[in-house]
Amino acid sequence: MLRLKRNDSSDSGIACDQEPHHSGTPTGREKEDKGMPRFAANLSTLFTDAPFLDRFARARAAGFEAVECQFPYEAEPQEIRARLDGEGLELVLFNTSPGDFAAGERGLAGLPGREADFDAALDQMLTYADLLGTRLLHVMAGVQPEGVGRDACLEVYCRNLEKAAAAVGPDRTCLIEPINTRDIRGYLISSPDEAAALIRDLDLPNLRLQFDFYHAQVMAGDLVRRFERLIDLVPHVQIAGVPERQEPDVGEVHYPYIFDTLDRLGFEGWVGCEYFPRGRTEDGLGWAARYGIRPPDTTLATGGITV
Repeated sequence: MLRLKRNDSSDSGIACDQEPHHSGTPTGREKEDKGMPRFAANLSTLFTDAPFLDRFARARAAGFEAVECQFPYEAEPQEIRARLDGEGLELVLFNTSPGDFAAGERGLAGLPGREADFDAALDQMLTYADLLGTRLLHVMAGVQPEGVGRDACLEVYCRNLEKAAAAVGPDRTCLIEPINTRDIRGYLISSPDEAAALIRDLDLPNLRLQFDFYHAQVMAGDLVRRFERLIDLVPHVQIAGVPERQEPDVGEVHYPYIFDTLDRLGFEGWVGCEYFPRGRTEDGLGWAARYGIRPPDTTLATGGITV
């Protein structure tokens, strides 16, 4: 049972009586040989000058072997399956429904009184995951409603996480993604350390942390040391430049060092490219050329090279 209490010395607002050993298999390990990060194109943010279903072909042509997206629900799962099969792509991650996006909702799992809506979103997610073969599923917490206490939201969130983890089964993994409160004010889970405390306290074998370097930098920084501490909980990471959330070669984070760190630690998951390009997606992929992402016949804006 989750034990929630305020802890003024922590930025998470959550403290555990103890930190039990997590029974999951570690996702990283120190190694001497250098590998190469595996990049997945986020089709909710990249190639957006094309309709959603046409973005799969664009991603494959650019050199991506995997994709992710925020919400696949604008297309039928059979249509998405056909695009994945036709392009030889894997859909590695997507989110539960945000709820009423136009009204500002960004998830339902942590909203008291919305349990039935969350159950429907969970069923929808499982329908898509079953057909698409997606094994990593982000359970969006949501924005804390006005007039509702944080502890009440966390209690509901934890119950829904337990429900989701049981529903997806042992071969799939539910993820918590901390989202910065500059972009989404009032988002329930905003700190990687806070998410890790929840994961360790719930101690579910298929509940893990989605580490987004962009969100983590906005909220707290200290990216490498923080990731080193948490890597055993992390099967998936995401990247974007900070502060504009554009290509990862723009801004205050030196991503080549981050990528080298992933290799050094033996990180074996996908690196989701969830950023908003400054222009045409292909023209901003110069940063990825050294990793095998090379759009054909494109003058890359970054670095000014022609591939």
